[in-house]
Amino acid sequence: MNIAVVGLSHKTAPVEVREKLSIQEAKIEEALTHLKGYPHIEEVAVISTCNRLEIYAVLTDTEKGVVEITQFLSEIGHIPLSYLRRYLFTLLHQDAVRHLLRVAAGLESLVLGEGQILAQVKTTHKLSQKYKGIGRLLDRLFKQAITAGKRVRSETNIGTGAVSISSAAVELAITKVDDLATRKISIIGAGKMACLLVKHLVAKGATSITIVNRSQRRAEELAKKFPQAELTLVSLDTMMEVVGNSHLVFTSTGATEPILHQDNLKEVVSVEQGLMLFDISVPRNVATNVQDMEIVETYNVDDLKAVVAQNHASRRQMALEAEGLLEEEVEAFELWWRSLETVPTISCLRTKVESIREQELEKALSRLGTEFAEKHQEVIEALTRGIVNKILHEPMVQLRAQQDIEARQRCLQSLQMLFDLELEIEIEKQFS
Repeated sequence: MNIAVVGLSHKTAPVEVREKLSIQEAKIEEALTHLKGYPHIEEVAVISTCNRLEIYAVLTDTEKGVVEITQFLSEIGHIPLSYLRRYLFTLLHQDAVRHLLRVAAGLESLVLGEGQILAQVKTTHKLSQKYKGIGRLLDRLFKQAITAGKRVRSETNIGTGAVSISSAAVELAITKVDDLATRKISIIGAGKMACLLVKHLVAKGATSITIVNRSQRRAEELAKKFPQAELTLVSLDTMMEVVGNSHLVFTSTGATEPILHQDNLKEVVSVEQGLMLFDISVPRNVATNVQDMEIVETYNVDDLKAVVAQNHASRRQMALEAEGLLEEEVEAFELWWRSLETVPTISCLRTKVESIREQELEKALSRLGTEFAEKHQEVIEALTRGIVNKILHEPMVQLRAQQDIEARQRCLQSLQMLFDLELEIEIEKQFS
């Protein structure tokens, strides 16, 4: 079997392609079920964020499994394969392992070192467990990735002062206007991204902020986090009225279709005031046709690259420190994975030795007589188990720790021959 990742990210595909392949959390179960229905996919997990869609899978046939994943992406995005392939990347085995660890550590993020991605990797792991998408290999890989992400954030300074997509959007806005305090600002959405928007807008001097959201309760929860800011909370049905009265609008919702477009904007945006739209959602909340409106300036997540480039330059040394830690975690996973090859032989050897122990113990107890046997059986049984465990312990440890593939194969073959082990064919297949 092989681990593979097939996907696309802000590095390989523009937002207009990424948004077509975005999979909302409510659709994850359906996606996992669909993918596991393919004949060459054993385990699968899906990471879907505004900057990436990545499908991690354990494949029984690498080439055919990759084709199946690619076909799946073409179908859900309604994108011809010939067009889609130019934006996809495929990584196998150790490269796939290393990539997930880099993703969890924030080294593959648009904003180097951003912390939200680790929570998103945890969510992917949790959902994949809940919907039975992953098994032994991917479960271990995601746990290793989460451990790696935590280590990078605790043992390096890469997370200190790191900007986020939201803060980058605010920084971009600052380059477009003189003073946020003089502008009416609205945020559509009240999730994590919106919360970060409020945090950074307030820090940069914004005083007039309106939150537009479908759920009043969620908007109120957001407002409680910023008691020092006078936030205005309004329902979604007044959205266009609020947009028309705003100078800057930030959109951050989970809508799968644009909520702002030419038809509803031209009715509320005045020539005198104009409007700036900062859309940090994927799929986008602002329709492409808004770009044709002279009185509206639009920016999306791909427009943040110039802002975050400065962040990358100043954080390269921290990233190098993180790389060293990640290699340790990759090696730890590889060591565990290699040890799986030894499991059938070790299991078979233990079964055979245990069978011999039980047979010889029964013979010994029968010779000792019923009265003695009943009185001392537990002691004698513990003694024989202890002897077997101590004899097998060191060879098993050395076998699992053997890193050289050929040497490990020779050891396995020697054990199988010396002890005349008959391994189950299905078990051998599982770990081949």
